[in-house]
Amino acid sequence: MEINWSVVGWIIDMILNGAVWLIIAVFSLILIDMTDTWTRKAIKFMDKADKTIRKFIDSLFEWVQKKNLKILSSIILLIVFGILSQLGIMPKLIT
Repeated sequence: MEINWSVVGWIIDMILNGAVWLIIAVFSLILIDMTDTWTRKAIKFMDKADKTIRKFIDSLFEWVQKKNLKILSSIILLIVFGILSQLGIMPKLIT
């Protein structure tokens, strides 16, 4: 009985190929899990920053209203709306 070396090579290739893809899948899952936790941390930080900025702007507008400073409030609104339009948030608020 003669050994068909092409078939043996093909089987060895399939086994090694499967092992390589298994290693790639394991590393991919680990990387996806790490980036998922990084994304969650970033979203929590963005939430804290958003709440802090909203609180600051709200208290700033209340202070301007108490002092009745119309020119200062116009400048502050101009700056805030300029920032929102640069970030692309203003068109979302309008529509």
